[in-house]
Amino acid sequence: MDTSGILGGAADIVRAQVERAIAELRAARPVMIGSAGRAVLVFGVDGLDHGAAEAAARLSPTMAHLVLPAARLRRLGLDRSAPARVALPQIDAGRIECLALTVEARIDAPVSPVDDLDEAALELARLALVVPAVVMVPLATGSAAPGHVLAVEATAIGDFRKLEARLIRIVGRAPVPLEGAPETEFVVFRGGEGLRDQVAIVIGKPDPTQPVPVRLHSACLTGDLFGSLKCDCGDQLRDTVEWMAKNGGGVLLYLDQEGRGNGIANKMRAYRLQSLGWDTYDADEVLGFDLDQRRFDFAAEMLKQLGIRSIDVMTNNPVKIAAMAEAGIEVRSERRVIGRATDENVRYLTSKRDRAGHAIDADALIASLASRK
Repeated sequence: MDTSGILGGAADIVRAQVERAIAELRAARPVMIGSAGRAVLVFGVDGLDHGAAEAAARLSPTMAHLVLPAARLRRLGLDRSAPARVALPQIDAGRIECLALTVEARIDAPVSPVDDLDEAALELARLALVVPAVVMVPLATGSAAPGHVLAVEATAIGDFRKLEARLIRIVGRAPVPLEGAPETEFVVFRGGEGLRDQVAIVIGKPDPTQPVPVRLHSACLTGDLFGSLKCDCGDQLRDTVEWMAKNGGGVLLYLDQEGRGNGIANKMRAYRLQSLGWDTYDADEVLGFDLDQRRFDFAAEMLKQLGIRSIDVMTNNPVKIAAMAEAGIEVRSERRVIGRATDENVRYLTSKRDRAGHAIDADALIASLASRK
């Protein structure tokens, strides 16, 4: 029996620590984070109920604090570019939920700078795709994790994303003929973003010795699968596959980054706010997210493992272009991928152009929409 995968090395131990901590926080269970002899018990606000609040209060009745990201602090009325702590004299689940999630809430106490444990806890919340707000309960020096609480080192959390990008690997591949693109292969990679899989869809027979047409497509359940009118993602996906099939092939990287990396639950929270009139980026900020949580270093590693080092990138997003170049992928040319404008997505497309720098001629899309009426 080959036990090398079971025993692993230092990198495997780090990954296992964080992967388990991600699962615990997603299940609304506390995690202990340690650093240099200090330790805190971390409760995610997403799923914090009165029972959990009471348990936290028994551990540290007066020393707990709430950590909020800069985006949420701005919505609470503070001009902040970094996360901060809010003191919790009492662990009141109602007050915590208000400060973390209520639209009209305002800061109700002084804030103070965060430390490395606070930063690690916020990063763990982002990795777990829960609301980026955490309750921190300090533990006495030298304390062991209480009960069955999982312990993880702050440095392990901080190193996790880079490690995942470097260690992403192919775990399966098979031909999957598609309508209009019968010569297609799906290549599944494990890693990149926490406990998730990524897919490279190889259309036709692209020549890796030449620049390969490539699109980095972040998964969008509502648009890709159900044809949502709120975005242009489904059109971009299908138009890219059709174009590659007709033009010598290419590779579409289908990345598990729902909601600009926020996860499907937070995406639906943001959609709810959008239905009340909020802009897509403002809705994310209410929830504590900046413009975009996604990283693309692991996407570059996927291309390298497919033997691709030079690409003709199909995107409107300058961040994706810069990320490929930074990761050592030569970007020979850029091609825009524009979906249809609808009454429901015009504001979204305009926001992507104006606030995130996407190369979208929203005015032309609006004109085309008007001409169809």
